[in-house]
Amino acid sequence: MDKLVNDFSIGLFAMQAVLLLIIILVMKKFAWKPILSGIEERENKIQDAISAAEKTQAEMKALQAQNESMMKEARAERDAVIREAKETANQMIEKAKAEAKTLSEKELENARTAINAEKAAAISELKTQVASVSLEIAEKIVRGELASDEKQKTLASKLAEDISLN
Repeated sequence: MDKLVNDFSIGLFAMQAVLLLIIILVMKKFAWKPILSGIEERENKIQDAISAAEKTQAEMKALQAQNESMMKEARAERDAVIREAKETANQMIEKAKAEAKTLSEKELENARTAINAEKAAAISELKTQVASVSLEIAEKIVRGELASDEKQKTLASKLAEDISLN
């Protein structure tokens, strides 16, 4: 500590102070505006990402509601087909019991197969969409986490400490 006090030079101190002021003025004139515009651009991108995530979430809710309504319609159609098949079977029983039984079984099996195929396709499509949206949301969240000014400042100060220690 005494060595630092004894080696102190007013001329060197004044020169460093002048250089520091020059650097601050140059940074203010040339770098401050691009830095602020970059920060504003990042804020806008983050806000856009949040808006897109909210929009995607709303779309997912709408898709889920749509899928539920499609399932209800499919159930109603299945019930209608089953009822119709039973009525047809009853009418045909009057004409010929053997023919009516075979026909109704075929119609019921076809209806169940079609309903199961539509159900499987709807579930598969929903899974694909959920996976895609989940990946997009995760990507946007990670980008948002890396775009944080506070985290960048923390990283910059940590790197500065590492450099000064070496």
